[in-house]
Amino acid sequence: MHTADALRALDTAPASALRDRYRTFVEVHGDAALRRNGGPEHLTGSCFVLSPEMTHVLLCLHRKGRFWVQFGGHVEPGDPTLADTARREAREESGIADLDLLSDDVVDLDRHDLHGGFSCAAHWDVGFVALVPRDTDTVVSDESDDVRWFPVDALPDALPTGFADRLAGVLASLRP
Repeated sequence: MHTADALRALDTAPASALRDRYRTFVEVHGDAALRRNGGPEHLTGSCFVLSPEMTHVLLCLHRKGRFWVQFGGHVEPGDPTLADTARREAREESGIADLDLLSDDVVDLDRHDLHGGFSCAAHWDVGFVALVPRDTDTVVSDESDDVRWFPVDALPDALPTGFADRLAGVLASLRP
């Protein structure tokens, strides 16, 4: 993936000051903004896995962070797009081999600082969505301690700051 690919993906996100900040970050840092070793801050791709009725969300208990969160992670050299990063990470971290994204459109942007246990200073996360039946078998990856479905209106207590609002925004963007 290259800078132009990331900028094209960002153009699918709803217009906002945050989207403009993301575009500026990528334009200033170029391809380094896409690599884990490109600097202390870089783009990541994530995936909100929802039940088809959008009543439940599949989350992983992040081993380092000790919180429940959507699946996601760093861009790898073989990822052609940010959507491919999100898809790959969700498949790896959920164990759902045939998971696919609802679309390649960005539904969430969240820049967050990282602390204790992380080698990065901040992630500029770019979020996508997948719909998966709740009876689909899951597997806990090496990066998590658990994978579990939660009702979207009864999320666990251990969440990153702002997660509930982000999820509400994702759901609102998908509902007519």
